Amino acid sequence: MEVYFNYERGNTNANELVFSLLLFSQRKLKQRSEKGYTMFKKVLIAILAILACTVAAGAFYIHSKLNKINTEELDSEKLIVNEDLAEDLGDGYTTFAVFGVDSREGELEKGVRSDCIIVANLNNETKEVQLVSVYRDTILDMTDGSLHKSNSAYSYGGAEQAVNMLNMNLDLNITDYVTVDFTAVAEAIDLLGGVEINIKEEEVEYLNEFLGETASAAGKEAVEVTVAGLQTLDGVQATTYARIRSTAGGDFTRAERQRIVIEKMVEKAKTSDFNTLNKIIDKVLPGIKTSFTSKEIINYARYFAEYKLTDSTGFPMEKTADRITGIGSVVIPVTLESNVRQLHEMLYGTLNYQVSLQVAGISKVIEEAAGTQEAQSNDEIYNQYYEDTEEDRQQEKGSSGSGSSSGSRSGSGTGGNKKNGSSSSENSSQGNGNSNSNNNTPTPSVPGEKETAPEQSEQPEPPAEEVPVENTNQTAP
Repeated sequence: MEVYFNYERGNTNANELVFSLLLFSQRKLKQRSEKGYTMFKKVLIAILAILACTVAAGAFYIHSKLNKINTEELDSEKLIVNEDLAEDLGDGYTTFAVFGVDSREGELEKGVRSDCIIVANLNNETKEVQLVSVYRDTILDMTDGSLHKSNSAYSYGGAEQAVNMLNMNLDLNITDYVTVDFTAVAEAIDLLGGVEINIKEEEVEYLNEFLGETASAAGKEAVEVTVAGLQTLDGVQATTYARIRSTAGGDFTRAERQRIVIEKMVEKAKTSDFNTLNKIIDKVLPGIKTSFTSKEIINYARYFAEYKLTDSTGFPMEKTADRITGIGSVVIPVTLESNVRQLHEMLYGTLNYQVSLQVAGISKVIEEAAGTQEAQSNDEIYNQYYEDTEEDRQQEKGSSGSGSSSGSRSGSGTGGNKKNGSSSSENSSQGNGNSNSNNNTPTPSVPGEKETAPEQSEQPEPPAEEVPVENTNQTAP
């Protein structure tokens, strides 16, 4: 302020004073600006540090949650894909397998049969999801040339053989799977606050009959369902409902119930808050095994709210039920070849799909094993009552994964003795010789003779005490 003081002493003019004041103001503003910029940098660095810590904590949190899942990728070299399958099959879709197992001790490996087999198909663009239940008693190639029930594959070789069975018999290119223990399903439903389901009158009896068993396996209390109609079921009730096979339709209606429960769970989860979903993650993930990586799970989870369950059906679409010696009660595709064509039209919109040579070959072998069959209408299938045969009960007593037609089986069978009927032996069956060099799983027994079931009356109404025939080895509805 030298100029200012000179002005006070009368040694300068007004113009010099104004200039000096402007210069002084600029210097002060610059000093303040530099201090402000320094402070801004400090604040920015602090904010970025907080964000970095938040992101790191979030990543650690997500990682810790996903670590609860039993992740095991499938060996790509051991996966079976039929040789003449189109390279662009399933482009734009994510197709994977879902297995539901009854593992009383929490086992998710081979040695337990898959009571639930679902092919899930996600349209990556529209986010539409389709569910196709493969009936557990469907006669298919076990990937080694022998014919058995589809649920045997998981018992013989775990998820790998079960996925390969689906790929070989259905002309699919599945590389991922999810296996869920039924106790985990019960826990998830409870955490969601239950699911609303319309219970039919005939389902009440069998739901309550097996309720205690499900509750014991899940470590929960059994609360009986007292009336039919639309109501909210808890985890034990809904899980038991999804496993009933004793009503008309046997395994056909059971697969339908399983899809209903899944759909209701998804609907409820989409409207649940973060705390509820967090509890489900903590409680349920340990009961899940999958080949999906953590990165893939996070990517799919981002769009969870956008997913829409659209089509759902059972496979085979055209079918009948019968008994084959050495295999037991089975669901027979009429024919496998035509059913696979329908499946591809539904999943991928492929019209006039040309099945692979492998599927065409397996289809012929099934026809030879089962004899000439005519598809039953859904009305016939859904109103038919089935019961276990002695062979089915013997399979149930056997040890799973032994390489024979054995393992846990319960409730009334699908394709076994139709009510008030008997059977007689006719044609014999053979394996198709379509083996895979990479398959090291035990070889199941080759089926024996096909048994022709007697005629049945339409929409039978058997007395209540006859359904189901008592099975002392029963372990599930």
